[in-house]
Formats: sequence, C-alpha cells, structure tokens
Amino acid sequence: MKWTKKHIISINDFSREEIDFVLRKSAIMEGKLFDSRTSSLMNGKILANLFFEPSTRTRMSFEAAMKRLGGVTIGFDHPGITSEVKGETIADTVRIVSGYADVIVIRHPVEGSARLASEYSDSPIINGGDGANQHPTQTLLDLYTIKKEFKDIDGLSICIVGDLKYGRTVHSLTSALENYNVNIRFVSPQELRAPRQIVKTLTEKGMQVKETTKLNVRDSDVVYITRIQKERFPDQQEYERVKDAYILNRKSLEGIQDNAIIMHPLPRVSEICTDVDSTRHARYFEQARNGIPVRMALLCLVCGIGFG
Repeated sequence: MKWTKKHIISINDFSREEIDFVLRKSAIMEGKLFDSRTSSLMNGKILANLFFEPSTRTRMSFEAAMKRLGGVTIGFDHPGITSEVKGETIADTVRIVSGYADVIVIRHPVEGSARLASEYSDSPIINGGDGANQHPTQTLLDLYTIKKEFKDIDGLSICIVGDLKYGRTVHSLTSALENYNVNIRFVSPQELRAPRQIVKTLTEKGMQVKETTKLNVRDSDVVYITRIQKERFPDQQEYERVKDAYILNRKSLEGIQDNAIIMHPLPRVSEICTDVDSTRHARYFEQARNGIPVRMALLCLVCGIGFG
C-alpha cells in the first residue's frame, strides 16, 4: 500500500493487513517514544488541526504526537474564530490550509466532511471525526489497546455498550472488527440500537452478533462503553429518557473475567463511576495515552517518513 499522502478518512478504506501494519508501526513508535521523549523525524513539517467541533484528546494528542516528532502545529479549535463565520466553505478553507501545512487533521459535525476536504487538499487529510460517521484514528488506538493487552484480537468476545446509533467511535470500531474473528454483543436502549446495516454486514461475514438491552459483563474479554451523546440527539426529551441507561460501578463488575478490560473513548459523563478507575480492569486512561504512538506512526506514514 502507498502510504505517502494517503488520506485517512474511514476505517472502511483499510484492509486487515493495513490495519495490522499500522498497529505494528505503532508498537515500534511506542518503543521509540519510551527510548527518547522527542524525535527529529518530522523536523520542518507542519500539522494543521482544523477543529470545527470540541475536542480534548484527539486535538491534543495529535499536537503532542507532532511535537514529539520534532514538527510544529497550527490551526484552531473553534469555528467561531475562522472565516467560516464569514461564509467560507470547507473546500476553500482546506485549499488554503493545504498550502500552509504538510498534513491536516479535520473534525467537523457534518458527516462526509472529511472526505469532501480530501477532494480539495494537496496535503493528506486525517479524519478526526465527522459527525456520527467515522473516527478512524480512534479505532486504530482502540485496536492497539486491545492488541497490547491480549496479543491477538481474533477469538475475543467484545461487548459494546451505550450509544450505538450516533456513536462514531462505535461505527468505526465495528467496521474494523469485520476483519477479525470476534464475537460481538451490542448493549443499548432500543432507541439507540446499532444501525441495521452494521449488524447485517457483521452477520453476513459469519460473526456471532447478539443484541440486548441488558448489560452483563461476565462473558466478555472487552467491555467497550460509550457515553450517551447529548449533542447528537435531535429530540432532547429522547436524550433525557436514556442518558443514564447504563452505569458501570464496582458492584456491576461482579463476575467479570479476571483478565477482562474496560474501555471508553472518553469523555465519560456518568456511565463509569470513579470507583472503577482503580480496578485492574480499567484501561480507558491508558487507551487515551495510546493515541500518541498511533498518531505518531500515522503522521510519519502519510508524510513519507520512514522509521523502524
């Protein structure tokens, strides 16, 4: 696969071999990160972060990744300070910024915005989340976290809990898991069930898929819980009905497998109580930290910088 100047728009654009390649490169990068806190691999390179929607982990981890590689960052984290308020289109914004930067990360509330941006950019575009659609780099760091823990993704039982309708992290993760031999249990309120096409595709690939409204963590290797996303609901009364549908605390972990891990793309609201943080199962903070080596690896790959 040709990585230089490749746009990272959707996890659906990746084969299993390409996903596994990124995970191997991320492990190499993590080794370099621990060996030396900084690198000169990206000296002279510029990353532009175009965040039209709030972000903490994605934006800051891309900035940290670029700076650890010796590069610099420019950009914005609020559309109110951009020419969008004057009516400038995404296409024109990207045309301009691609002349300033070697690589662009974009987050936007409109589905398909990252792919649209890629059509107008001379620099590689990395999708930092487009509405309820995709978040490919989150998926790669999720898979990296799982692989670090279990060495192999095949054969695992994965329980995905919460907002399965609007959650872009869930949509990306399930798309990636189509490439692996795993069992999936979807847990959500009826109103927030996973899109029918996702369930259909997983089933057609021969995977065991179960859907339920009841949370039971006992038979899962990975429990991946997400917040109910208030900002995605067109009807706020619907949000109020389901916002506290699932809450993990120490008591609800009774019977969980000894080696099971709990993941969350963050931010959390009320769905994981702080008393879970100190258990041996909690991996969500490590999961967030794993974004650094994964994004370092991706930045080098799309900029044509060899390593490892």
